[in-house]
Amino acid sequence: MAISLRQAVRVGGYIFKQKLKGNRQYPLVLMLEPLFRCNLACIGCGKIQYPGEILKKNMTPEQAFKAVDECGAPVVTIAGGEPLLHPEIEIITKGMIERKKFVYLCTNAILLEKNLYRFEPSPYLTFNVHLDGMRERHDHSVDREGIFDIAIEAIKKTKAAGFRVNTNTTVFEGETAEGLHEMFDMLSELGVDGMTIAPGYAYEKAPDQDHFLSRQKTNQLFRQVLAPLSTKRGKKWVFNQSPLYLKFLMGEIDYECTPWGSPNYNIFGWQKPCYMFSDGYAQTFREYMETTDWEKYGRKSGNPKCQDCMMHCGHEPTAAIDATSSLKNMLISIRGLS
Repeated sequence: MAISLRQAVRVGGYIFKQKLKGNRQYPLVLMLEPLFRCNLACIGCGKIQYPGEILKKNMTPEQAFKAVDECGAPVVTIAGGEPLLHPEIEIITKGMIERKKFVYLCTNAILLEKNLYRFEPSPYLTFNVHLDGMRERHDHSVDREGIFDIAIEAIKKTKAAGFRVNTNTTVFEGETAEGLHEMFDMLSELGVDGMTIAPGYAYEKAPDQDHFLSRQKTNQLFRQVLAPLSTKRGKKWVFNQSPLYLKFLMGEIDYECTPWGSPNYNIFGWQKPCYMFSDGYAQTFREYMETTDWEKYGRKSGNPKCQDCMMHCGHEPTAAIDATSSLKNMLISIRGLS
């Protein structure tokens, strides 16, 4: 299990506490976007398609701290944009760690090695490196040659410096199980602390609209991708996500989205309904929870934006909560899919 025991115990205790209080809607992961600016223009990303005046904006540390305190989620994912472009990212990260939040700082790794001095190794901090496949596949995804090699070297240097490192892989149409298996083998040899994998979401503003996976194609591909987990080869692969969510990707479990499980706070405010698309903003977390019409979202709602979405930000919280619903699911979560 790639998720640290410390984090698993903290999050599990948090879920049980929410259930004892009778709460049915609560956040598990705060998706924090302190900027939209980036040094890449990935073909599947819709986050950087904003006017220049918006891309220049930075969330202040005070705004970030207020958001995490309002939200109360035990885990914080810092995304963007490229977080390492933020002039005060180390202050934001340190403040989250001081609050005993488990921080996943997402990065394309271009600036990672030269910025390590701004951080200190901590069991609460994990660098989450974007890697969408082996060299040719990844460089195509980020639309720039040489980025794969930079990311691999940065992973090596970051691990050598004593930091936790995970990878985050978004899968698009055209990817093969064999290609992903090759990447899993390589990352396992590098000693990454965990890997995260999920199908891409069809951002309306993404430059490439032709390679997002349908739900059926996602199920078919992920059954092939995860088939070796019970073999000697697959047992070396360590995923930093719920085994129940992986079963969902394979089509073995049907989950509804839990959009409030990973609320998104960015430079505009609390984004309704989720990290993946916006139907407006709230200025406080309470306003976000109370004024969002949750019945309009999720596959059962019939909302066309939700029909093929199987993203981890909406469905991992469902899987995490389901893991505490029975002894069987707890054991699956502990033992994995092997």
